[in-house]
Amino acid sequence: MSFEERIDADLKQAMLSKNDAALRGIRAIKSAILLAKTEKGATKELDAEAEIKLLQKLLKQRKDSLEIFEKENRTDLAIKEREEIEVISRYLPEQMDVAELKSLLKKIIEEVGAKNPQDMGKVMNAATKQLSGRADGKTISLTVKELLANS
Repeated sequence: MSFEERIDADLKQAMLSKNDAALRGIRAIKSAILLAKTEKGATKELDAEAEIKLLQKLLKQRKDSLEIFEKENRTDLAIKEREEIEVISRYLPEQMDVAELKSLLKKIIEEVGAKNPQDMGKVMNAATKQLSGRADGKTISLTVKELLANS
């Protein structure tokens, strides 16, 4: 079953069960898929890497909105964002824990020969390719900064 077929099936299931949170999250994914497929130069089917990037983008948007809603004390909207984050996260590969992420980043730092914070670009380039979908860019960036500052 392709990613898009899975989304369609889950959307139908969410409609039948009248699960509003799942409906909002899955509809957002479906909408993003349709937009990605109709972009200039897009192919008919998204590959796995494009699907993960699409989901990560949606997740980042929700997290940014959640942060704003929490600052503005809009708990009603924050709750909806949290629900959508949970729904969208189900379609991403399992996220790495901090210890596992640090260990992999240390190996990447050694491989690219990074010695100081000025080498962060080299590390981030390699890390985002290797860890695609398994850790978000912000977490990778913060961990790389920490590791390079301590080296």
